[in-house]
Amino acid sequence: MSIVKTLNSTDLEFLQSVVSRERCSTGESELDLHAHDESAHKNQRPSVVLWPISTEEISKIVAYANEHQIPITPYAAGTSLEGNPIPVQGGIVLDMRKMDQILEVRAQDLQVTVQPGLDFKKLNEKLKKYGLFFPPDPGATATIGGMVANNAKGIRAIKYGSTGDQVLSLEIVLPSGQIIKCGTRAMRTSSGYDLVKLFVGSEGTLGVITEVIVKLTGLPREFMAVVACFDSVEQATQTVVQMVQAGLAPAALEFIDTGIIQLVNNFKKMSLREAPTLFIEFQGSSRVALEDEINFVKELCQENRCQSFAAGVGRDERDRLWEARYSVHESIKSAYPGQRGYVVDVAVPISAYPDIVRFANEAIISRKRIGPVFGHAGEGNLHSEILYEPNDPTQQALAKEANHAIVHRALDLGGTATGEHGVGIGKREFMPKEHGASLELMRQIKKLFDPNGIMNPGKKV
Repeated sequence: MSIVKTLNSTDLEFLQSVVSRERCSTGESELDLHAHDESAHKNQRPSVVLWPISTEEISKIVAYANEHQIPITPYAAGTSLEGNPIPVQGGIVLDMRKMDQILEVRAQDLQVTVQPGLDFKKLNEKLKKYGLFFPPDPGATATIGGMVANNAKGIRAIKYGSTGDQVLSLEIVLPSGQIIKCGTRAMRTSSGYDLVKLFVGSEGTLGVITEVIVKLTGLPREFMAVVACFDSVEQATQTVVQMVQAGLAPAALEFIDTGIIQLVNNFKKMSLREAPTLFIEFQGSSRVALEDEINFVKELCQENRCQSFAAGVGRDERDRLWEARYSVHESIKSAYPGQRGYVVDVAVPISAYPDIVRFANEAIISRKRIGPVFGHAGEGNLHSEILYEPNDPTQQALAKEANHAIVHRALDLGGTATGEHGVGIGKREFMPKEHGASLELMRQIKKLFDPNGIMNPGKKV
């Protein structure tokens, strides 16, 4: 069991001298707010919450914590689903949300420099006047720093890639307090080891991200959305495989099963057809070119006997559809209040997508659990929330068993335990099977960067 670190009066006096009393809290409500994320993992309070406003402040805090072996956990929006920012050993939480500025927009280079606490939605609002946007979209409220730390993906990953694919350069405070910069503003580099990629997805275990330079993309002039409903899950998922194998490049390709559609209809007062459904969106500069792609998609859907195919929906309807997709987590919470869930976030090679969807449904139903499935189908990513009553050990054991079975099946298919949510607490146990001997190398990297183990301990590796 992890030892929970508490701070003494000397520690608190030093931290207050760095950030001021107004940005340092040991209040019960603040400690409670920073004791959890959106997951069902056990809450753990920190000893203190700090709101830094500069890299220099963070450097002083981290250097002190390292010297006194005080755990530090970076925290932002708190919307992660694997316990990533829960301070499992107490200590200091660094709430990064006051570092939320756009530092420089270089529109001609399609780049922007931002602080880590900036909400990606607010960034995109500001970028509209330049005709640019930051493509990754995890749906929930998320900050740029949190997205980099978890290598967030979301619905547009099939076209634009993950957050890490957009990151050019990072400023990092190492556990020693040293401030470094890695990467460049060049679009390509082969110079040195790729430290940017090392820090992307590191979940705050190697250092604190304090500044990010990301690539931007021009806002698409045209878009077309498609909703295709099928008689069976197999038909829907097989259509996904054929679309990807045909080289089509939709901006989004989402699979939602009947159970999720029912929940969303109830929660959002919508009237979507209750059947296995694909939400598809194409973006581009020419409507004619998009129509050619849509026609090809229609042929594939018809070959797989889709029940209905609606294309070219207007912007308002398209926004409603994506609102429905973004509402899945809240729809589940609303329909099953008080229940907790094991979150499935596997990803497999695209040809194996029908297999993992079929297996997941069977694993959940055979254990008499509720866990409708959905996901970023074009990326081979599958989600579910396998529910259980928190006071019923039998239900929890069956839900956990179903989750384990799905993850191990994904790994056997050449996939991963976590496609986009990160390892956090919930996926640590699967790392030995997924990574084998290379896991020990990851632990050595962690030890090299963080010899005292102060950075977000108990996570990742």
